Amino acid sequence: MTDSPRLAAIAVVIRDDKVLLVKRRNEPDAGLWGFPGGHVNLGETAKEAAVRELCEETGIAAKSLTYLTNVDVIVRDKNCDVRHHFLLAVVLCEYLSGEPIAADDVNAAEWRPITDLLSGRILCSEHVDTVVKIAVRKSRSLAL
Repeated sequence: MTDSPRLAAIAVVIRDDKVLLVKRRNEPDAGLWGFPGGHVNLGETAKEAAVRELCEETGIAAKSLTYLTNVDVIVRDKNCDVRHHFLLAVVLCEYLSGEPIAADDVNAAEWRPITDLLSGRILCSEHVDTVVKIAVRKSRSLAL
């Protein structure tokens, strides 16, 4: 753990009433479904990082559209010491091409029905359902 939070970006891609999810390989949230994403590099915008990480983890090409929200991920150990602290910039992206293939630090990458996610049939990281609801509303307003 560093002395300050790490900035990361996640890509939310919706297509045909499905959302692109990945199963995380590493902590935090190893084994849970969430959005493709990762660290923002120095000199890179969070939007650029979201698109880059999306491609690296899934092979999906997309363009960033807009920021949706920010999410704090703070993981503490049994002594309440901070093990991980990330500030996630959530970026809505428009699908361009490709089929999901798990790569980099994910074990699986799939288009999953939004209804399955919202009904709790998919074991996801915290905030995934809330972010999907925000993304669906925004996608409709953008007529994607």
